[in-house]
Amino acid sequence: MVNRNEVSYAYLEQLNDEKLCELLQAGNRLAEEVLADRCHRLVRSCSRPYFLAGGDSEDLLQEGMFGLIKAMREYDTQHETAFRTFAETCIRRRLYTVIKAASSGKHLPLNQSVPLNPSFFDTNSSFAQVDPEDILIDMEKTINLLENARKQLSKLEEKILGYYLDGLTYSEIAKTVGKSAKSVDNAVQRIRRKIARQLNWGDISNG
Repeated sequence: MVNRNEVSYAYLEQLNDEKLCELLQAGNRLAEEVLADRCHRLVRSCSRPYFLAGGDSEDLLQEGMFGLIKAMREYDTQHETAFRTFAETCIRRRLYTVIKAASSGKHLPLNQSVPLNPSFFDTNSSFAQVDPEDILIDMEKTINLLENARKQLSKLEEKILGYYLDGLTYSEIAKTVGKSAKSVDNAVQRIRRKIARQLNWGDISNG
């Protein structure tokens, strides 16, 4: 006997993001599950730069998921903007809010974090409570940090960093670079230490 839930899940997996949004907003919980699972890598790719800079990975992933849920429930299915574009904006806005809130000093590692992907500050994104001056400063810091951090990485570390920021899991990265998952984990920790040294010492302009 065929399981109806399995059939439904398989059918939903074939639908595009926008159609899944339409269904979940109409109350289809399974559609929400499918879309959340599909976008999990997007959440990882948005939150991981902050983890590298000193934040807690699980906390940031959770905050990113809140942003994704907001996107799924508020996306206008009649809008021309692709869901992925809208979702990324919501996720990054949520993370930005968390980082700004950390300025109180209660979460110092997060407060010292800067995004390693300049697209975070894409001028097409509308962050209502973001100071334009802060954006310009952070963009400059991001570019300098990337340039100097990459100079300190080995070829393998630089390759792993790229895959990591793309949202791949350790296992996926390991298969891609031909290393063990433990080797990938060790490389990520080395990358974190190198970036943390630049942040803590203010060594951004002098590689």
